[in-house]
Order: sequence, then structure tokens, then C-alpha cells
Amino acid sequence: MSQSHIAILDDEPEIRRMLADALEEAGYRVTTFARATEFEAALNRATPDVCLVDLGLPDRDGLAVVHRLALESGAAIIIISGRAQVQDRVTGLELGADDYIIKPFEPAEVVARVRARLRKGRSDAAPKAPQVARFNGWRAEFDRYVLVADDGSETPFSHAEGEVLRMFLDSPKRLISRAQMQETLGGAAGESFDRAMDVRISRLRTKLREDPRNPRLIKTIYGAGYIFLGEVTWG
Repeated sequence: MSQSHIAILDDEPEIRRMLADALEEAGYRVTTFARATEFEAALNRATPDVCLVDLGLPDRDGLAVVHRLALESGAAIIIISGRAQVQDRVTGLELGADDYIIKPFEPAEVVARVRARLRKGRSDAAPKAPQVARFNGWRAEFDRYVLVADDGSETPFSHAEGEVLRMFLDSPKRLISRAQMQETLGGAAGESFDRAMDVRISRLRTKLREDPRNPRLIKTIYGAGYIFLGEVTWG
């Protein structure tokens, strides 16, 4: 099996060196970048398996980099940032990040989070796993990260939004609790995770053209979780 490729985008040399040493020792192939322009140019040649992205970059807004990555690549995205406010974490997850690690951190934690994302990715990409689901006038294409409407219009969704959507489509008409979501999607339970899930579900409802006051497909069961009410066919 080939080595998983991890890309690090951070303008602090010590951070890049520390993370690269820890990840290489864990058996990963690592490429580091100090500037977003270099990082994005490299993405045109090859997409890493996991991208570690700092938000405080000298030449680009880190959140804009995260959002573009989420829309245009299938890489898992982990933000590494000194911004510790809940709203910063929620915004990062809303824009498509899969995880958010606050500086300062222990390299071992980052390695563990990377390993968890790669395990999740391998699970999602199991042999013969279907990549297209049809439901209620929509087609979700997980290989391209797009929703296709009956009229042929396409709406992209992020890797993080796709995880939530796939969870619903895999278990239609079944209650999915917050605890189940946390166990399936990973991340630390708590206010930050709950708010991030609320944001992702809100964005999915918007992309599915749902009435926010009376959604047809993704129903909130207050105090319990969510139920997806669509008729789903895979393949």
C-alpha cells in the first residue's frame, strides 16, 4: 500500500518542521508549504490525502483556502490555528473543514487526528461502495461532490457536508442522534461539534431547496436528533 500524502500549509517554520517530523515518523509522506500560492499550485499537480491548513497566512485568507479545497478536492481538511473562539471553529467547519485543532498542540494529537481522518476515508471508499444516490428528485454524486437537480443544475457540496449527507442517505427514515453523529463523524463532543452539525445541516437544507421553517427531507426531532425522510436508491 502506498504512503498516504499529508500536506502542511503554515507560515511558521517551526510548526512545519515539528509536524513534518512527527508525521514522517508515523510513516506518512509529507509536503510543506509556507504560502497559499505555492500550496494551490501544487494541488494542480496532485491532491494530498489530508491537508493541514493554518488560517493566518501571509498571502491569502486561510478560510478562503479551506473553502476552495472543500469545493474542488476530495482531500480531508484539518485546520490548525491559534484562533480558539467557538465562532472561529464553527466558521471553519461550516466552510468545509473536517476537523479543527487549536494551537498550541502536541504533535501526537495531530498525528492521531490525521490517522482518524484516513481511517474514515478508507471506510468511505470501501470496495464497491456506491457513489451515486437518488432521492426525491435529486442525485447526489459523491465522487464529484455535487448535487444534481431534476433540471440538470448542479450544486457542489463540501467534503464535510458530504459526510453528513451520506450518513442520512445510508439510514433513511431512522432517527440519528447527536451521539451517533459524533461517533460516526468523529470529533470531540460538545457545543462546538453540535453547532458545527447544525451549520452543516442548515447548508444542506439550503442546497436541497428546503423551506427552513418546514423542511421536507431533513427533519429535526428536538431533544433527540434528525431523521431523513427521503426515498433513497443507490447506484
